[in-house]
Order: sequence, then structure tokens, then C-alpha cells
Amino acid sequence: MRSENLKIFAEAETCPARNVLDRFGDKWSTLVILVLNEEEKLRFNELHKVIGDISQKMLTVTLRNLEADGLASRKVYPEIPPRVEYKLTPLGKSLVPHISSLLKWADQNFSSIMASRSKYNQKVS
Repeated sequence: MRSENLKIFAEAETCPARNVLDRFGDKWSTLVILVLNEEEKLRFNELHKVIGDISQKMLTVTLRNLEADGLASRKVYPEIPPRVEYKLTPLGKSLVPHISSLLKWADQNFSSIMASRSKYNQKVS
């Protein structure tokens, strides 16, 4: 018999792993969160320069998703040219220690994981 705890994974709408973790577990969201954590606030072009290899479109999509989830906030100043600043919300800041722990784990296990990937790729080739 399956554990009652497994029921939370059954429906996409109510599954934290699919609904929440998927949202900031993409290629860019975690990096944007970490960069925003280093500064009080950053403008779009500053974020783009720091990250470098992210397209403007992908940065826009990432920031919108983080804003929609309440992890980042966007402030538009009525100036010419327009000035838009982004910063982490308290909810976004509460996520940083967990991301940092994951990064520490990744750093500690990076060489083992890369060796395992190499071994696997040789096996399936």
C-alpha cells in the first residue's frame, strides 16, 4: 500500500515539487535570485550585464515569473528614459539559505557527479 504522503504528488496543481520547485528550478531563476541577493536592488541592464549569457527575453520571462510568485519585486520610476529596479522580497530572501545549501552540496559533490556522468556516457555510447 502506498504511503498517504505520496498523495501530494498526484495532482500538478497542488504538488509543491511540480508547481513551486519547477518554477525557480529552471536554468536562470536560481541565478537571478542569487544575484539579486548580493545587491539591495538592480536595474534590468545591470542584471543582464552581471549574468552575461542570458538573453533579454529570457531575463524578462524569469523576472516576471519571480515577480508572479512573490519572490522578486519590480519598481518602475516615471522617468525618461524609464528606470525599472528589481529586488528580492522577504519571501525571496527566505529562499536564499536553501539555495545556498544546495549550492554547497553541489560544490562538494561536483567531481563525483561529473565522474558518474562520464562513466555513464561511456557505458551508453
